[in-house]
Amino acid sequence: MSFASTRLSVPLRHLALACALGSLLSPGMALADSQPLALDFPSQSLETTVHALARQSGVAIAADSRVLAGRTAPALHGRFSVLQALQQLLIGTDLVAEEHNGVVTLRSTAEDGALTLGATNVNAAGFNSELPEAYSGGQVARGARLGMLGNRDIMDTPFNITAYTAKTIADQQSGTVGAVLRNDPSIRFSTGEGHAYENFMIRGYGLESSELAVNGLYGLAPDGHVPTEFLERVEVLKGPSALLSGMAPNGGVGGNVNLVPKRAGDAPLTRLTTSYVSDGYFAQHIDVARRFADGRLGVRFNGVYGSGDMGVDEQSKDRTLAALALDYRGDDFKLELDAYETHEKLDNGSPMMAGFSELGYVTKAPKPDTNVLEGIYAKQVSKAVVLRGEYQLNDDWTAFASVGGARTYYDGFLNGTRIRVQAADGSAKGQTYNQAGYTHSLASEAGLRGNFMTGPVTHQLVLTTSLLHQDIGRAPTVTGATYDTNLYRPVKGVIAGDHGSNDKTGDNTLSSFALADTLGFFDERVLLTLGARAQRVRQKMSKPTAYDERKLTPAFGIVVKPWDAPVSLYANYIEGLTQGGTVTEVGALNKDEQFAPYVAKQMEAGVKWDLGTFSHTLAVFQIEKPSMVKNTRGDTFWYTDDGEQRNRGVEWNMFGEAAPGVRLLGGVTYTRAELSKTANGTLDGNTARGVPAWSANLGAEWDLPWVDGLTLTALGIHSSSQYLDDENTLKIPQWTRYDLGARYATRVLSKDVTLRASLENVENRAYWAGVFNPGYATVSEPRTLKLSASVDF
Repeated sequence: MSFASTRLSVPLRHLALACALGSLLSPGMALADSQPLALDFPSQSLETTVHALARQSGVAIAADSRVLAGRTAPALHGRFSVLQALQQLLIGTDLVAEEHNGVVTLRSTAEDGALTLGATNVNAAGFNSELPEAYSGGQVARGARLGMLGNRDIMDTPFNITAYTAKTIADQQSGTVGAVLRNDPSIRFSTGEGHAYENFMIRGYGLESSELAVNGLYGLAPDGHVPTEFLERVEVLKGPSALLSGMAPNGGVGGNVNLVPKRAGDAPLTRLTTSYVSDGYFAQHIDVARRFADGRLGVRFNGVYGSGDMGVDEQSKDRTLAALALDYRGDDFKLELDAYETHEKLDNGSPMMAGFSELGYVTKAPKPDTNVLEGIYAKQVSKAVVLRGEYQLNDDWTAFASVGGARTYYDGFLNGTRIRVQAADGSAKGQTYNQAGYTHSLASEAGLRGNFMTGPVTHQLVLTTSLLHQDIGRAPTVTGATYDTNLYRPVKGVIAGDHGSNDKTGDNTLSSFALADTLGFFDERVLLTLGARAQRVRQKMSKPTAYDERKLTPAFGIVVKPWDAPVSLYANYIEGLTQGGTVTEVGALNKDEQFAPYVAKQMEAGVKWDLGTFSHTLAVFQIEKPSMVKNTRGDTFWYTDDGEQRNRGVEWNMFGEAAPGVRLLGGVTYTRAELSKTANGTLDGNTARGVPAWSANLGAEWDLPWVDGLTLTALGIHSSSQYLDDENTLKIPQWTRYDLGARYATRVLSKDVTLRASLENVENRAYWAGVFNPGYATVSEPRTLKLSASVDF
C-alpha cells in the first residue's frame, strides 16, 4: 500500500474533502477503468450522496460544501462505475467531475478563478486514525472516536456523540475545553467559570477535569483547565464508556470527553492570533504547521503566552502553553507523537462557592465579579508525551498501539475557594485551605482491528488491552483560622500557612482486556455491536484498606436503517466498572474514605436524522449507579456506599446549516435524577443535587448576505432550578444567559485576516450557576468582552 500525492488547481473556496478511507483506486488509475459497484441511493441531498459514494467506492472526492449545499441528487439504483455514477448524479447541474491521479474534484463551471491546493495525501490502506470530516457548516464533525472501535460516522454509531471542531473553538474564542462544552445541553458545570478546576456534569453525573482522555487514553490531559489552542477536536460521548475506553480514573459515568490534538495539514500554515479578555488579559498564540519529505512528515507547533487581570475583581492570571505534534505517513504504517507543557497561575482571588447549609435557605447571588478570597493563589503545571502507531498487516487487518506519560503538579488554594453564609444580609464564615499535590501517569493501549465476512455478514472485529498506572502524592492540607466576612461585602481573609512536602498517597492501576465485533446485515442496513471488557482495579493505598477488584462488563449496541431516507434508529445497553466515591465533606467521620468500585448501567434508544446539511438526534436514556448515602446520629454524620441514583432523560441535539448561511448548534435536555436506597428510605424519591430538570442551549450564526465575510453570532443557555442538597431543602433558581458576537474574515495586504468579538453574559446577570459539594452553589461569570485577531502569513 502507498500514498498518492497530487497537486490540483481548481476554482474552489473553503474546500472540504470527502475522503473515503477504504481501499482506494491505485494512483493514476482512470475512473473509467474502475469496477462497477452495486449502488442503491435514494433521492436525497447531493452532499449526502457524494459522501456515500466516496465511502462505498473508496475514491477520494474533493468538493466545496457550499457548491453542494441545497442541491438534490436523483435516486441511483443499479451497477455503475464511479464515473458513470457521477455522470448520473450531475445531470442537469453546472457541476463537472475532474480526475487527477485517482482523486476526483467536483467544481462548478459557473465559477471562475482558481485555488492551488498543496499536496493532497490519500491513504490507500485507510488508517482508522484519520479524522472524520466536518459536517455541513463546519461546527461539528460527521463522526468521532468511539474508543477501541475507532472513528465512526454518527449515522453508524449506537451512541449519542458530538465532535466539536477547531473551527468552532476558534470562532467562539473558547480558551478552555469547558468553554467548548457550553454548546451541549446535557453538560453543566460543578465548578464556576474561571475556577482553577473545570469539573462537569454529563447527563447529571459528575466528570472531573482529570478524567478527560487524549486520543483515547486517560491520565494524559492537562490538570485543571485544558487549553484549546492545540486541539483539533473535542469529542463528547454520552453515557458510560467502559467497554469503549476503559475505566475513567475517578469514576465518571455520565459520559466521556476525548481530546484530539492538531496535526499538520497538507497546506503550510503560519497563523498569529492576538486576543484580549476583559478586564485586561492579553494573549499571543502562534500556530505553525509544515509537511516535509514529500508530505510524509508533518510538524505542528502551538505556543501561547497570556497575562493580565481576569473577571474576578483584582484577580490576575498568567499562562503558557507549548505543544508539538509530529506525524509520519509510511506506505503501510503511521506514527504520531504529541508533547505539551502548560503552566497556569491565578493570583489574588478565585470565583467563589457559597455554602447555605447552616443558613437553611439560599440568598440572592452577589455581583459576579465579587472577590471573597482576596490574597489566595493557585499554580498548576502539566506536561505529557504520547506516542501512537498503526501498522497495516494487509488490506483487512491493522495493528495499533499507543503509550504516554504525564506529570501534573498543583500548589496553592485550589479546592477550598468557598465561604459559608450565616445570615440573610450575607454575613458569612470563611476559611482558606493551602494544598499541594502531584499525579504521575503512565497509560498504554494495544490492539488489533480487522474486517472480514461470514457469508453475507460483515464483521469489524477489535481486540484491545489497556493499562493506566498512577502514582499520586498529596501534602497535608493546611486550614487557616475561621474569620468573619460577608457574601456581598467581603473582607480579606486569613491566609492559611505553608503546607508540608508531598507524600505519596495513591498507587493505582487500572487494566483491562476488551473484545468487540460490529456485525453488518442486509448491506449494513443493520449494524449490531457486541462486546465485553474484563477490568481490574488495584489500589494499594486506598483508605481504609487497599483493594483489588475484577469485573467483566458487557455492552450491546444496534443501528437500524429501515428506510431509504437518511434515518438511523439506534439502541444500546452498556455496563462499566467505575471508581468508588470518596468522602469529601468536611466534618464527616470517615472523610477521605474511598469506597470500592461499583458497576454503572445505561440503557438508551434514539433516532438520528441526517438532512444532508442539518442533523437531529433524539434520545431517551436511563443510567443507574450506586451512590454514597449520608447517615446521621445526633450532630455526627458519616457516609456509606449502598445508595443508588437513577437518571432518566430525553435529549434532543441538532447541528448544521438550517438554511444557506445560517448555522444552528444546540438542543434541549430533560432529566429526572432520582435517589433510592437512601438511609432508612428517608430520601427515596428525592432529586439528586446539581441536576436541573430542564437545560437548553441554542447557538446561531448568520453570514450576512450583503457584507461578504461578516458573520453575526448568538448563544442562549438556560437551566431550570437545581437542588443544592439531597434532602431537597436548598434550591437555586432557574437562570438564562445570553452571549452575542461577530466575526469578519477578509484579506489585508494579501494575508487572510479574521477579526472576532464576543460579549458573554450580555446582561451581566448575577445568578447561582451550579452546585459543587453538598450545600454549595457556584456564582455566574461576569459580563466578559473577548476580542481577537488572527493573521495567516
